[in-house]
Amino acid sequence: MNHTPPPPLDDQLCYAIYSAGIAIQRTYKPLLDALGLTYPQYLVLNLLWAEDGQLVGRLADRLALESSTLTPLLQRLEAAGLVNRTRDPANARQVIVALTDAGRAMQQEAGCLGAALLEASGQSPDALNDLNDKVRALRNDIYGAIGGWGTGTSTAKADERP
Repeated sequence: MNHTPPPPLDDQLCYAIYSAGIAIQRTYKPLLDALGLTYPQYLVLNLLWAEDGQLVGRLADRLALESSTLTPLLQRLEAAGLVNRTRDPANARQVIVALTDAGRAMQQEAGCLGAALLEASGQSPDALNDLNDKVRALRNDIYGAIGGWGTGTSTAKADERP
């Protein structure tokens, strides 16, 4: 059998995107550490800052996570006093996650993350916005080809900006 070796790692788009994601998270880490947040916690708060009072399932779908993976993260945010989790009065099997006053106030403190990325990258806001549009379109095309991006989430939802 004739076996063709894969291209060098640095020539693979998947590795470029993966390692860029890690670089971005490392850029954010000192700022998030000062806020007492992890990057996944920051992502959840971003979704709640955009639309407070969301169901755990919807948050999990938007982050392409299982609800069971998200629950411990939400428990830590609740213990930190940033969110409250309550049963949905219309369906007690569902849990609503809402920001506390401290969670809403955290939005002002976290506003500096985008500036940190701009500074670290040396890119213009327009260049980063264009790149974001291209990467998001690639993500949506791939998820469209493999049947969606999360449990019960359509590609159209994946296109929303968290």
